[in-house]
Amino acid sequence: MKSHRLPALIALALALGIAATFAACKKAETGAPVSTTKDGGVAAAPVSATESAPAAVRITSVDLGKALGPDKRVQAAMVTFAPTDTIFASVATDGAAPTATLYVKWTFQDGQTVKSDSRAIAPTGPAVTEFSIQNPSGWPKGGYTVDVSVGSAGPAVSKSFRVE
Repeated sequence: MKSHRLPALIALALALGIAATFAACKKAETGAPVSTTKDGGVAAAPVSATESAPAAVRITSVDLGKALGPDKRVQAAMVTFAPTDTIFASVATDGAAPTATLYVKWTFQDGQTVKSDSRAIAPTGPAVTEFSIQNPSGWPKGGYTVDVSVGSAGPAVSKSFRVE
């Protein structure tokens, strides 16, 4: 009887090995990366560096100034403005996304919101987006902050400035 068990065990092991191979081939046909584990099971392979997912959009810099160049960047970065100045924020981003939203919130030193704004962008790499505030009757003197974020709940980049 012992001699009949060995061929049955060998046949079972071969059948399981063939089934695992067919399962791996089937998954490979669907485009999913496949590799095998030590015990012969099928495991997903890590994504290679050439197949990396697109980078998330992130803010690389926020500059303030009184005038913009043709590339939407401020011509001369500054942190002190006159009460009648139009104040521009040039927001540089990097990354790619079919759609992303930049949110900007300008606040006065007492916490009062001066202006909230947003822009939908669809970057495919480095990009620059501009925002501005103006007050024809003049800005009150004091400290201000502009907070910029990608997405409404994303971390904000803050820039402080003064009106004197």
